[in-house]
Amino acid sequence: MLSPQDNELMCRVGPGTPMGNLMREHWLPGIPAAELSEPDGAPIRVRLLSENLIAFRDSSGKIGVVAESCPHRGASLFFGRNEESGLRCVYHGWKFDTTGTCTDMPNEPAESNFKHKIQLRAYRAEQRNGMIWVYMGPRETPPPVPPFEYNTVAPEYAGHPAMHFYDCNWVQSLEGDVDSSHIDYLHARIVKEQIEESRLFLAANNLDKNPRLHVLPTDYGAVYAAQRQWNAQGDQWYRITQFMFPFYTMIAASQGDRLAVNAWLPLDDSHTVMVGMGYNLEQPLPEERRKAYDPYHRLGGYRPRSSDPLSRYRPPAHVGNDYMRDHTAEKTRMFSGIPRDPKTQDLAMVESMGEIYGRNREHLGTSDSMIITVRRILIRAAKDFQDTGALPPTVEKPEVYRVRPASVVLPNGENWVDATARARSADAGVPVAYVVAD
Repeated sequence: MLSPQDNELMCRVGPGTPMGNLMREHWLPGIPAAELSEPDGAPIRVRLLSENLIAFRDSSGKIGVVAESCPHRGASLFFGRNEESGLRCVYHGWKFDTTGTCTDMPNEPAESNFKHKIQLRAYRAEQRNGMIWVYMGPRETPPPVPPFEYNTVAPEYAGHPAMHFYDCNWVQSLEGDVDSSHIDYLHARIVKEQIEESRLFLAANNLDKNPRLHVLPTDYGAVYAAQRQWNAQGDQWYRITQFMFPFYTMIAASQGDRLAVNAWLPLDDSHTVMVGMGYNLEQPLPEERRKAYDPYHRLGGYRPRSSDPLSRYRPPAHVGNDYMRDHTAEKTRMFSGIPRDPKTQDLAMVESMGEIYGRNREHLGTSDSMIITVRRILIRAAKDFQDTGALPPTVEKPEVYRVRPASVVLPNGENWVDATARARSADAGVPVAYVVAD
């Protein structure tokens, strides 16, 4: 369990908080590029790390991410005119470029130099394939944009990000991705067997539903293998998942040419968007996967959105309709009657904990060892940065992001760390390591 003090330190991300300051030293995957598809298009509201921002693409295609409030009288620049290489406030005509420089102040005398004294808060932004990355830190020269494989493959190999909204804190959202044992229950199918009394048996893909977790801290975060018995001969299945500072995960691979990196992006302390950046390695993705799409289309699609960033990417299953729970399906086909499409079951579990769960009330077991490790290294990193200015290598040496997850079957007794070292590197020149459960 965590003390309330450490829980607060880990979860809060606003300006001036230890974790928020640590996150601001990293680039954030803040805006799907499709949201700003054309120069001089409509500005959009953005919320990141408890800050209200406006994003726009200017006449030359440069991306601006600036504070929402005009520094003159505080009117929202969401209503600004995006034209002629700048965003002009419609209240009094003050105009700002993508760097936040005031380029025009038409309601002041022509001889005035007042505009040279005004600076709108602006953040650096760079596009990599389908995502616009934002740097909210204090450095005049930001670190490099993370070289995830998603960012370095050719555009036709990178999919449009899959966006999923969570009404809860980013940490409890992320923790589901580093919790291998829940897949044997929450995501399982069932069959009804007439053995002794009528009983429901789990019929997910796994023979062994009690994984042994092996956690390995790394310079970029941590990696773990969930070990399960694969067959009667004793071969062992290792499902290997990555965690990378400050909020990235890569789930064990299940396809031979497709991978994804997930970002658990805090909009603020109680709202999170999971950004799934999927990509192919061997062949281009179909065109429809490279365009904006709705991952909940089989359930009726996203709920209606407005200009409010907290209204985007909300699934049709939510607390108001019990996440579309189907009791008949729960009795006959599924361990949980909540639809699987595509993150709905996870969403129901983590949102049911409340906005920020009080972790001093938990009772963790051996299957939670990766969750315990991730919490410890997050808290330690935030405290180290607060106390000494020390940062994890993910800021200064972003090449550490060149990793992959893996899924392998090994003979009993073989060392999984050594056996999968090359498979866990994006630059080793080996295929994706994956297996398919029967």
